[in-house]
Amino acid sequence: MDIEATELVRVPKNRIGVVIGVGGKVRKELEEATKTKIVIDSETGEVEIFSTPEMDDPVLLWKARDIVKAMGRGFSPERAFKLLDDAYYFEVIPLKQYVGEKPNQLRRVKARIIGKEGRTREMIEKFTNCNVVIAGNTVSIIGEYENLKMAKEAIIMLINGAKHSQVYKFLEQAKENMGTKGMKLWYKRGSFGEELVEEEEEEEEEEKKTENKSESKE
Repeated sequence: MDIEATELVRVPKNRIGVVIGVGGKVRKELEEATKTKIVIDSETGEVEIFSTPEMDDPVLLWKARDIVKAMGRGFSPERAFKLLDDAYYFEVIPLKQYVGEKPNQLRRVKARIIGKEGRTREMIEKFTNCNVVIAGNTVSIIGEYENLKMAKEAIIMLINGAKHSQVYKFLEQAKENMGTKGMKLWYKRGSFGEELVEEEEEEEEEEKKTENKSESKE
């Protein structure tokens, strides 16, 4: 690749250290893997990624960009580096696009996606073999294409108000349709079903409180 190309990524300042790594280890590994030159401004959070003469595939520049973005969104370097594999994709879901600017709405939606004690996010990850991070006002996903689509659909369902049990059933059915057998949802066994019902009741009660607060302010 003879013509120099660049990509600019803005990373939250509290994540710059992750992109750099101890002694610059992560940046060096990324440069070597993608044949890029990476310049980081710790003050502004700007990360410039340059192609080099050794780069024989322009896609490597975009991979480096997405890996930096993923680390900025909260993924560990180990998980972000999965994006070096052509089978893996990265997607960011902007929550404000779905629920607007109201802080209460954003908090509620993020809590629904995380679930009680992180159970819902864990379920999505387990059934889709994806990695999911909720940070700021975004949800980010790393996974293989079909799995990523499944994870995204489950998250959109939660954003739009679907009950957790409906989302779990969707994940089970989608997994079965992909030909994977032998995995059954945890909520069908033991006491998890009772906990799931309790979680949904708590969620409905919290939503009522939020609605009442909004009405009283008006």
